[in-house]
Amino acid sequence: MSHQTVSAVVIHDALKTDTELAFLDVREHGVHSQGHPLFAVPVPLSQFELNIARLVPRTSVTIYLMDQGGRDDLALRAASILKEMGYTDVSVLENGIYGWQEAGYEIFSGVNVPSKAFGEFVEHTYSTPHITAEQLQGRLDAGENITILDSRPYSEYHRMCIPGGIDMPGAELVNRVFENMLDETTPIVVNCAGRTRSIIGAQSLINAGVKNPVMALKDGTMGWYLSGYTTENGADRIAPPPTAEMAEKSGEAAEGFATEIGVSYIEKQDLERLQAQSNEKTIFLLDVRTEEEFLEGHIPQSQHAPGGQLVQATDEYVGVRGATLILIDDKKVRALMTASWLKQLGAHHVYVLSCMSDFELEAGPAFQVEVQKTSEVNVLELDAVIHSGEPIAVIDLSNSLRYRKGHIPNAFWAIRSRLGSDLSFLPPVGLVILTADDVRVAHLAAAEVVATRPEVIVRVLEGGNAAWKNANLKMEMDDTYLLSKADDIWYKPYDNKDKIRERMQEYLDWETALVSQIERDGTAKFKTIDELAHK
Repeated sequence: MSHQTVSAVVIHDALKTDTELAFLDVREHGVHSQGHPLFAVPVPLSQFELNIARLVPRTSVTIYLMDQGGRDDLALRAASILKEMGYTDVSVLENGIYGWQEAGYEIFSGVNVPSKAFGEFVEHTYSTPHITAEQLQGRLDAGENITILDSRPYSEYHRMCIPGGIDMPGAELVNRVFENMLDETTPIVVNCAGRTRSIIGAQSLINAGVKNPVMALKDGTMGWYLSGYTTENGADRIAPPPTAEMAEKSGEAAEGFATEIGVSYIEKQDLERLQAQSNEKTIFLLDVRTEEEFLEGHIPQSQHAPGGQLVQATDEYVGVRGATLILIDDKKVRALMTASWLKQLGAHHVYVLSCMSDFELEAGPAFQVEVQKTSEVNVLELDAVIHSGEPIAVIDLSNSLRYRKGHIPNAFWAIRSRLGSDLSFLPPVGLVILTADDVRVAHLAAAEVVATRPEVIVRVLEGGNAAWKNANLKMEMDDTYLLSKADDIWYKPYDNKDKIRERMQEYLDWETALVSQIERDGTAKFKTIDELAHK
């Protein structure tokens, strides 16, 4: 099926305007991380149907699709899916990433690049105070009382942290800091894995008027590790939420700064008017509270986007540049501080919902896209077939890192978007069982397997990999049988155990080089506090 194509020049020019648009990279995350335009949002074709409505909710918005170029057909396939889903303004970048490069535009490696580049911009603009690992250890050795606040989600903190660090993720810093500081003289050091959340977290406390000396740990946990210091594994020190008195103090601090730079509230009736125009404006309802609070009760159609992560990885929650973002928080502190950063990021219209209690809430996880199901087998049936010796193939469509850490014995691994070509490596079998961490991917892939190998019977493992694990059946590790090239995800520096120090240093060097690269690119709209305060 043919689709409208567009040049790199047209897209680059559009990115410099205030027009709503979605620039989507449909290659796998690992390929995306090797090189992409600054504001290309990764939406891999392998899970495209599961994420597109969340990232691009308005079907009439202008969408530009990008793949590798040359013979790559991922963008054309994505365009066909979008047309079937009712999207009306879809174009494909001529010659994909090669077309962008041939036009002379910047190519960025890595992931969540706009947010990470913004972090470097913040440090460069505001001279955010920092402390090196050596300096911090020296002061601790001298017996100085220093509070170390880890601004990452609990799962990252629990995996590896600075000894003695307390978990206080992202937007929770201003919300909880006054409750957890006994005085206004104890130095505070904010850290994350690398740089961005350390910088944003420290500057958040400074912006909110915290009187304690505040510093970002230079290069975060990676810098600590590279300096030869021991990290702590399995820590569970979580900063408690504020009492009513301290919550009021946090609220006043956040309100004062947010007002200074023009953060606006939106009332229920105004939101409803916007929603009535949802065919003209793209609206995202982003709940920046903790996961526990979100699950207890949230506004329908909102998605959970914890404040610190929303700033750190905006492209994982918002796929439309120039969209309207409504931040939700019953305490307002987290929404106000998150909004202050998103306004400085400069690519969206940002508001804070004035009163969450005006809405009827729903409990449980956010709405998930349903897919058409194919015939299933349960774990006991699959286990019996495996032990029968019949010629079958189990194909795992989870990401390659999850596959390496544990999969059904003798299961093949593949990327859904490449099944058309990579199934040629599958030996002759009469039955194919598809599985995945997200079983919806397996159901989506079933018809594609049938189209490529019409002679086989295709079934999906009921409940996917989770069901197999929960049944305590045997698991296998490592790269046992790869049908596809394992470039589906971006591997974090500490995922590569053989070259962890080398990968960490490369990552930190990459982050610090982003400031000069975004200046050359010319599509970023980062704004300073002074610019916003004087608008």
